[in-house]
Amino acid sequence: MTDLYHSAASGRGAPRRRRRDRHGRGLRGPVLPPSLPGWRTRAERFDDMVVATAQDLALHWPQVEEVQFAVEEVPPSDPAPWEGSVVLGRGFAAEPRAGLPARVIIYRRPVTSRAADAQELSELVRHVVIEQVALMLGRRPEEIDPDSRP
Repeated sequence: MTDLYHSAASGRGAPRRRRRDRHGRGLRGPVLPPSLPGWRTRAERFDDMVVATAQDLALHWPQVEEVQFAVEEVPPSDPAPWEGSVVLGRGFAAEPRAGLPARVIIYRRPVTSRAADAQELSELVRHVVIEQVALMLGRRPEEIDPDSRP
Protein backbone atom coordinates (compact mmCIF):
# COMPACT_ATOMS: atom_id res chain seq x y z
CA MET A 1 0.00 0.00 0.00
CA THR A 2 1.36 3.46 -0.90
CA ASP A 3 1.45 6.47 1.35
CA LEU A 4 -1.28 9.01 0.70
CA TYR A 5 0.25 11.57 3.03
CA HIS A 6 3.78 12.59 3.88
CA SER A 7 4.67 11.26 7.26
CA ALA A 8 5.70 13.78 9.89
CA ALA A 9 8.84 11.79 10.64
CA SER A 10 10.13 11.86 7.08
CA GLY A 11 9.61 15.57 6.51
CA ARG A 12 10.15 16.81 10.04
CA GLY A 13 6.94 18.76 10.20
CA ALA A 14 6.36 19.02 6.46
CA PRO A 15 2.73 19.84 5.65
CA ARG A 16 0.48 17.02 4.57
CA ARG A 17 -0.54 17.03 0.92
CA ARG A 18 -3.31 15.06 -0.72
CA ARG A 19 -2.11 12.87 -3.56
CA ARG A 20 -5.55 11.95 -4.86
CA ASP A 21 -9.02 13.36 -4.93
CA ARG A 22 -11.57 12.11 -2.49
CA HIS A 23 -13.81 9.30 -3.73
CA GLY A 24 -12.72 9.93 -7.33
CA ARG A 25 -14.96 13.02 -7.74
CA GLY A 26 -12.23 15.45 -8.73
CA LEU A 27 -10.22 17.97 -6.78
CA ARG A 28 -12.02 20.48 -4.62
CA GLY A 29 -12.54 23.94 -5.99
CA PRO A 30 -13.48 27.22 -4.39
CA VAL A 31 -16.94 27.44 -2.88
CA LEU A 32 -17.52 30.81 -4.56
CA PRO A 33 -16.01 31.68 -7.93
CA PRO A 34 -14.25 35.06 -8.22
CA SER A 35 -17.07 36.42 -10.40
CA LEU A 36 -19.54 36.45 -7.49
CA PRO A 37 -19.71 39.33 -4.99
CA GLY A 38 -19.23 37.02 -2.00
CA TRP A 39 -15.69 36.28 -3.16
CA ARG A 40 -14.41 39.48 -1.54
CA THR A 41 -14.40 39.75 2.23
CA ARG A 42 -16.17 42.54 4.10
CA ALA A 43 -12.80 44.05 4.96
CA GLU A 44 -11.78 44.10 1.29
CA ARG A 45 -15.07 45.72 0.31
CA PHE A 46 -14.55 48.34 3.04
CA ASP A 47 -11.04 49.03 1.70
CA ASP A 48 -12.54 49.44 -1.78
CA MET A 49 -14.99 52.04 -0.42
CA VAL A 50 -12.17 54.07 1.13
CA VAL A 51 -10.09 53.88 -2.06
CA ALA A 52 -13.04 54.85 -4.26
CA THR A 53 -13.83 57.85 -2.07
CA ALA A 54 -10.19 58.97 -2.04
CA GLN A 55 -9.93 58.64 -5.83
CA ASP A 56 -13.16 60.59 -6.27
CA LEU A 57 -11.85 63.40 -4.06
CA ALA A 58 -8.51 63.42 -5.88
CA LEU A 59 -10.30 64.31 -9.12
CA HIS A 60 -11.45 67.62 -7.61
CA TRP A 61 -8.65 68.21 -5.10
CA PRO A 62 -5.20 67.30 -6.50
CA GLN A 63 -3.66 67.66 -3.01
CA VAL A 64 -5.45 64.45 -2.00
CA GLU A 65 -3.15 62.41 -4.27
CA GLU A 66 -0.28 63.15 -1.87
CA VAL A 67 -2.22 61.77 1.12
CA GLN A 68 -1.84 58.11 2.07
CA PHE A 69 -5.02 56.33 3.12
CA ALA A 70 -5.04 53.34 5.44
CA VAL A 71 -7.64 51.18 7.13
CA GLU A 72 -7.14 49.70 10.59
CA GLU A 73 -9.51 47.48 12.50
CA VAL A 74 -9.85 49.53 15.69
CA PRO A 75 -8.37 52.76 17.03
CA PRO A 76 -5.75 52.74 19.76
CA SER A 77 -7.15 52.62 23.26
CA ASP A 78 -5.97 56.12 24.14
CA PRO A 79 -8.03 58.68 22.17
CA ALA A 80 -7.11 62.32 22.48
CA PRO A 81 -9.42 64.33 24.78
CA TRP A 82 -10.97 66.24 21.85
CA GLU A 83 -11.73 63.08 19.84
CA GLY A 84 -14.48 61.73 22.07
CA SER A 85 -14.90 58.19 23.25
CA VAL A 86 -14.74 56.30 19.92
CA VAL A 87 -12.72 57.52 16.98
CA LEU A 88 -13.87 56.77 13.41
CA GLY A 89 -10.79 58.14 11.67
CA ARG A 90 -7.62 60.13 12.19
CA GLY A 91 -5.50 62.39 10.06
CA PHE A 92 -1.78 62.94 10.48
CA ALA A 93 0.07 65.85 8.93
CA ALA A 94 3.09 65.21 6.75
CA GLU A 95 6.42 64.95 8.51
CA PRO A 96 9.04 65.88 5.88
CA ARG A 97 11.97 65.42 8.27
CA ALA A 98 10.94 61.82 8.92
CA GLY A 99 10.01 61.30 5.27
CA LEU A 100 6.36 60.61 6.08
CA PRO A 101 3.57 61.94 3.86
CA ALA A 102 0.20 63.10 5.18
CA ARG A 103 -1.87 60.11 6.29
CA VAL A 104 -5.54 59.41 6.90
CA ILE A 105 -6.52 56.32 8.85
CA ILE A 106 -10.09 55.02 8.86
CA TYR A 107 -11.07 52.55 11.60
CA ARG A 108 -13.20 49.78 10.11
CA ARG A 109 -14.95 48.29 13.16
CA PRO A 110 -16.29 51.55 14.66
CA VAL A 111 -17.50 52.72 11.25
CA THR A 112 -19.21 49.44 10.32
CA SER A 113 -20.86 49.15 13.73
CA ARG A 114 -22.64 52.47 13.15
CA ALA A 115 -24.10 51.54 9.76
CA ALA A 116 -27.34 49.59 9.37
CA ASP A 117 -26.82 48.50 5.75
CA ALA A 118 -24.38 48.72 2.84
CA GLN A 119 -25.76 52.04 1.57
CA GLU A 120 -25.44 53.69 4.97
CA LEU A 121 -21.94 52.23 5.35
CA SER A 122 -20.88 53.71 2.03
CA GLU A 123 -22.22 57.13 3.03
CA LEU A 124 -20.55 56.98 6.44
CA VAL A 125 -17.18 55.97 4.94
CA ARG A 126 -17.45 58.88 2.51
CA HIS A 127 -18.35 61.27 5.34
CA VAL A 128 -15.42 60.16 7.53
CA VAL A 129 -12.92 60.37 4.64
CA ILE A 130 -14.19 63.83 3.64
CA GLU A 131 -14.01 65.01 7.25
CA GLN A 132 -10.40 63.85 7.64
CA VAL A 133 -9.33 65.27 4.27
CA ALA A 134 -10.95 68.60 5.18
CA LEU A 135 -8.98 68.70 8.42
CA MET A 136 -5.83 67.80 6.51
CA LEU A 137 -6.35 70.61 3.97
CA GLY A 138 -7.52 73.16 6.54
CA ARG A 139 -10.99 73.50 5.01
CA ARG A 140 -14.57 72.80 5.99
CA PRO A 141 -16.09 69.47 4.87
CA GLU A 142 -18.75 71.40 2.88
CA GLU A 143 -15.97 72.95 0.79
CA ILE A 144 -14.45 69.56 0.01
CA ASP A 145 -17.75 67.96 -1.01
CA PRO A 146 -20.79 70.24 -1.22
CA ASP A 147 -23.07 67.21 -1.73
CA SER A 148 -22.08 65.51 1.53
CA ARG A 149 -24.52 65.68 4.36
CA PRO A 150 -23.58 65.81 8.02
